[in-house]
Amino acid sequence: MRKIEVPVLVVGAGPAGLSTTCHLAAQGIETLTLTRFPGTANSPRAHITNQRTMEIFRDLGIEQRVMQAATPHHLMSNNVWATSFAGTEIARLQTWGSGPERRADYELSSPSSMCNIPQHLMEPILLDTARERGAGFLFNTELVSMRQDAHAVHAVCHDRVSGEHFEVVSRYAVGCDGDNSVVCQQIGFETEGQMGLGAAVNCWLEVDLAKYTAHRPGVLYWMAQPGNDYWVGSGTYICVRPWNEWVLLFMYDPAAGEPDLSEAAVMARARATIGDPDIPIRVKAVSKWTINQVVARQMNKGRVLIAGNAAHRHPPANGLGTNTCVQDGFNLGWKLAMVLRGQAGPGLLDSYTHERLPVGRQVVERAMKSVRDMRPISEALGFEPGQDEAAGWANVDDLFADTPHGRERRQALRDAVELQNYQFNCHGVEMGQVYASSAVVPDGATRPTPERDPELYHHASTFPGASLPHAWLQRGQEQLSTLDLVGRGRFTLLTGVGGDAWRTVAAQVAATLGVPIDVASIGGPRCDAQDVYGRWAALADISESGCLLVRPDRHIAWRQQNDSGARPALLEATLRGILDRPLSR
Repeated sequence: MRKIEVPVLVVGAGPAGLSTTCHLAAQGIETLTLTRFPGTANSPRAHITNQRTMEIFRDLGIEQRVMQAATPHHLMSNNVWATSFAGTEIARLQTWGSGPERRADYELSSPSSMCNIPQHLMEPILLDTARERGAGFLFNTELVSMRQDAHAVHAVCHDRVSGEHFEVVSRYAVGCDGDNSVVCQQIGFETEGQMGLGAAVNCWLEVDLAKYTAHRPGVLYWMAQPGNDYWVGSGTYICVRPWNEWVLLFMYDPAAGEPDLSEAAVMARARATIGDPDIPIRVKAVSKWTINQVVARQMNKGRVLIAGNAAHRHPPANGLGTNTCVQDGFNLGWKLAMVLRGQAGPGLLDSYTHERLPVGRQVVERAMKSVRDMRPISEALGFEPGQDEAAGWANVDDLFADTPHGRERRQALRDAVELQNYQFNCHGVEMGQVYASSAVVPDGATRPTPERDPELYHHASTFPGASLPHAWLQRGQEQLSTLDLVGRGRFTLLTGVGGDAWRTVAAQVAATLGVPIDVASIGGPRCDAQDVYGRWAALADISESGCLLVRPDRHIAWRQQNDSGARPALLEATLRGILDRPLSR
């Protein structure tokens, strides 16, 4: 059997596999990524891309590429509930921080803007990025079996075109192979939760809905009609490209039989929910999927790690799926690269589970709660299974009637729509991950108590484990973010006007450990970047002579209030602890 040797094997080329590959390749690590499919995603699938993920793309240098392929933030604003596109509009919610009440929160938190980029448009950009950095790929290739020993991972693979079986021997392997992960099965990763909690259909359509949507631009349009209140009502339209490409999503109960997915039936459903019986429609593809609620119990075992849907599976509520997958890769990439280069011990990889598993659990729980929280909308609308047309439309008239009952129902509807902020303006969940692991050094401080709802609002902080806060700075005639001073696979010490001692310390420790450490000062005109708005001074929570040690993934590893800690021995001991490099080794 032919044998291929490579430092890292990545199984799966979805968002998690491509993200992991990109970050390893950007660090000069040789990788081989395989997928059983002939190419990247062939349908829209996931689409909401939040600010934290866009920051990761900024780190890779592809933020603008992604934005050029995406629907921009200002066209994502409205969530619309209606009886059909042409029918009665029932309610609207401004989403993803686009409303005046939330816009400043989102703009202050990040240099990057959210966007709507369907998976089939995002994945080719990540694939090109990885290839540009030297990554290798094998499409039409499936993993048959995998085992590991103390020295390597052995994977038997099958070329689905030629029929050849061959072995890949790697120092490490990353399983990014989705819901039915072969890696998880072969290596014995245990999961908890349930699969198949709900059944859904995606219908990818070409249909020009500009006259119904351009005046109320958005990503999601929820159609509710008499006789159907099952999960998402009669159908939800997801904007793929404004305003002529869509996914019509609907749920069904398998116990009541499988839905008719013929082209004629799909077009009939689409025309009914659009409210235009003659509108031209092209059905591009139809696929079924299930709602799952699953989390792995650990994300690394020996030389094998898992990421993305192999580790956490949940419904698309909150738009967190692809984002969590991409962020897994960002966390893992620098750690695995440093271990492979001998700059860190293997214990650093344990921090991957300790940091990302709580995020996976939170995301799954939040998504499931958001699905349950949609029920009050259905109850407020009053549509019921088996309801006849006349009763259904009379129910709509009653909702908007000038009667005590109508007023009571409208208040219930407003309350139900307000609850949807926890799905569509859930900024704290999107942005607020704070890690606790051996790769974060506590400084004795207590984590700040949130002033507002921690799910709805992001609270920027330099507390160890938090992501570095964003503040706009000036360097010559260039405006840049604090985030632009850090990352790109390197540790960075951030200091202020009085922090020159840290430069000497960082240089000495970098030379001793063989780990590059950048240093950047923020403050006055003689610093590397000037805090012209004073916002960094308000966020830094250290003195001007203190420092923050920022990890390659932009999370804060260590914090010192002033330069009294500017000693090579202290910084060296700190980094040794983070990187699992005790002095005895």
